[in-house]
Amino acid sequence: MSPPKAAPKTVPDRIAVKRVLISVSDKTGLVERAKKLAALGVDLVSTGGTSKALKEAGLAVRDVADLTGFPEMMDGRVKTLHPKVHGGLLFRRDLATHTKDASDHGIEPIDLVWINLYPFEATVESGAGFDDCIENIDIGGPAMLRAASKNADFVAVCTDGADVDAAIAEMEAGGVTLNLRRRLAAKTYARTAAYDAAISEWYWKQLGEDAGDWRAFGGKLQQTLRYGENPHQQAVVYAGPDKRAGVLTARQMQGKELSYNNINDTDAAYELVAEFDPAVSPAVAIIKHANPCGVATGATVTEAYRRALECDSTSAFGGIIAVNVPLDGPTAEAITEIFTEVVIAPGADDAALAVFAKKKNLRLLLTNGLPDPGKPGVMVRTVAGGLLVQDRDVGRIMEADLKIVTKRRPSPQEIADMLFAFRVCKHTKSNAIIYAKDGATVGIGAGQMSRVDSARIARRKAEDAAAALGGKAEPKTIGSVCASDAFFPFADGLLQAAQAGATAVIQPGGSVRDDEVIKAADEADLAMVFTGMRHFRH
Repeated sequence: MSPPKAAPKTVPDRIAVKRVLISVSDKTGLVERAKKLAALGVDLVSTGGTSKALKEAGLAVRDVADLTGFPEMMDGRVKTLHPKVHGGLLFRRDLATHTKDASDHGIEPIDLVWINLYPFEATVESGAGFDDCIENIDIGGPAMLRAASKNADFVAVCTDGADVDAAIAEMEAGGVTLNLRRRLAAKTYARTAAYDAAISEWYWKQLGEDAGDWRAFGGKLQQTLRYGENPHQQAVVYAGPDKRAGVLTARQMQGKELSYNNINDTDAAYELVAEFDPAVSPAVAIIKHANPCGVATGATVTEAYRRALECDSTSAFGGIIAVNVPLDGPTAEAITEIFTEVVIAPGADDAALAVFAKKKNLRLLLTNGLPDPGKPGVMVRTVAGGLLVQDRDVGRIMEADLKIVTKRRPSPQEIADMLFAFRVCKHTKSNAIIYAKDGATVGIGAGQMSRVDSARIARRKAEDAAAALGGKAEPKTIGSVCASDAFFPFADGLLQAAQAGATAVIQPGGSVRDDEVIKAADEADLAMVFTGMRHFRH
């Protein structure tokens, strides 16, 4: 069916608001704003609990049921789905045919609607069951919002209290302007789209499927950033319905506004450090340009930080530090010895807060939790013409998953270090090579086109770190283990690890030359295990 042909319009710049329909689940500021509307001579029409709250506040309110002549029914599922509501929202005031239809059928104009939707996203987040989630899918609300938005030439539509405040300010100045009405309409369509996207994502999960022929993503503006990756790029950040602990849910305790790069790098750091169970040991990750430059565990969080810093103290300057346990004073003192952009942790004691307070520009984020590395989710990025969507990498290799492929079996310490290094690999840009020893990275090679080059860079960084200590300190890669995020296509990468002094290697396996690589490992007296799982990260 084709849409009707548009008729010529006579659109007013400002409209006088004589009647408002209010139906809100979140009643924050309801009474105060309704009183302002009533003081401006606006007729209040409302539904259910909203009407009750307004009447209890002493305001004169008409129930929607009085407007429509029909009571709320079916447990409130049907109350505003009526021609006297939608006609009042949709009829064009400049068309004689529309105004005649409205008059013939007793349809009164509705000039402003204020609707916030049933809290579907919050209901899902609370862990509610299927039926409760279904009942928190709003039908009448989105229908009215969309109707009012379509007729924004004559109707103002508000999805939150801030919208109402803006409309009231213009009413006090002579009427709601066309510019504001259309801006509110654009915002409303985005809100209903995000609402439907949340419902769709939840529904597919209930069915045990990823998605269907259509997929939508939505979010609410959380912050307008100063700029993007570079100063000539604009950037904003939107919060989605998933309240995953991290940079967007954290409380910023101090410091300058987060930048685009800060948010990106802090997210990478916190997701990495969450791989290590705080009940087992404190862990620290230091990130620069979304790649780790040092990761370590320790008996104390201060020790973990010192060991992470030793891996590449040069690159750590101006980096992001993520911790999997609450921060204490000694750790804060250690961190503030060098320039750091952001520190993120589950919490911090008073001593740590006092130390950080002396560094006014350092951004301190506290989250009260860690992201669950095993929780399913999606990762989205734009490509020309669309979106590239994949599941979050929740793969995790345990000791039982390892396949020993060499003559020499790895020792218990080598196995522990290999598992540690492979988890760091998962959060390092491909091609990734990680050297680790005693629960700490000692050399990191990231983001190279050649795996051999990544191995060389990791070795060189370890040598540089040893040279920085002075004297005759030998690189910590001697006696370390080596992790590769994907298989070695040739033996040359593995031989780089042997030359660096590694004694054991963990890699996915799966190359057509696996036999050649295994033979080289045996000849070098290396222990090697296959994981059967790779961790590419682009």
